Amino acid sequence: MASILSPIIAKDNPLTIEHSARTPVAAVVSLIVARWFGLSESYWAAITALVVMQSTLGAARPVSAQRLAGTALGAAVGAVAGTYYPGNALVFGACILTLGIVFVPFRLERNAYRYAGITLGIIMLVPGHSGWIVALHRFFEVSVGIAVGLLVSALWPEGRVR
Repeated sequence: MASILSPIIAKDNPLTIEHSARTPVAAVVSLIVARWFGLSESYWAAITALVVMQSTLGAARPVSAQRLAGTALGAAVGAVAGTYYPGNALVFGACILTLGIVFVPFRLERNAYRYAGITLGIIMLVPGHSGWIVALHRFFEVSVGIAVGLLVSALWPEGRVR
């Protein structure tokens, strides 16, 4: 049993009660802000806050940068491809490959590539609106989540409450 659980047992950075309190604050504030701005799928702001919340502001910054870069690139490619080839599986695959080829020479993090692919998939594969509209909304929703996550990390650094 221990060997099955070993990949998820914290060795250096265990979850704390404080982090368990900070994270929902960031998620809920992100959701409220995104709704206040009238963003159509405001839940992406909350999801992004969950992704970027780390134990320290210093740890949250690189995750936030990776999320923002990946979302921006995935949204840009998705906007074009989703406008002309919405839902096309082969074009979707070709776009994921293209993103990978673009990421390699710039030595961008794999996490950013993963976020780009997720954003691309949402824009291209979820039916509904124009690729450009979905791309812009996704970028703004994710940006709200990143901003709030960083703000919560800065204003409520872990370890201050005892």
